[in-house]
Amino acid sequence: MTTHVKSIEDLTDLVGTHLGYSDYKTVTQEQVNLFAEATGDHQWIHVDPERAKSGPFGTTIAHGYLTLSLIPVLLGGVMHVDGVSMGVNYGTNKVRFTSPVPVGSEVRAGATLSSVEPVSGGVQVALDVTVEVKDAPKPSCVAQVVFRYYA
Repeated sequence: MTTHVKSIEDLTDLVGTHLGYSDYKTVTQEQVNLFAEATGDHQWIHVDPERAKSGPFGTTIAHGYLTLSLIPVLLGGVMHVDGVSMGVNYGTNKVRFTSPVPVGSEVRAGATLSSVEPVSGGVQVALDVTVEVKDAPKPSCVAQVVFRYYA
């Protein structure tokens, strides 16, 4: 269920609140291959399903940065803020890739609103995000991401 925020001013009231979880999204080999093309990272654990069968994960896995790049789209299912004319990815304060994302698995994101600070024309928001693989014992990515929302 998406947390619906009526305005950027209302974000401050949610600091410290867990906002919920996104729906699950399947990570495909095609996505991984396209990411490899875009970044030049063609390591076999990502792009060679036959070789990866005998590798440490038993299958191909998503790049860590591919997992990180899914956060904005997954967060769209966690929180929606009305009255925003533009939002931008501003950065990350901390990122850890704590376990692999096997190709074909389903991932979701959960988020807690960590801070809200005013900036010219809007607010800067930090979110503590956990990306989880369905039925995995621990998260795959833990990050604090920073966005700016402009009115």
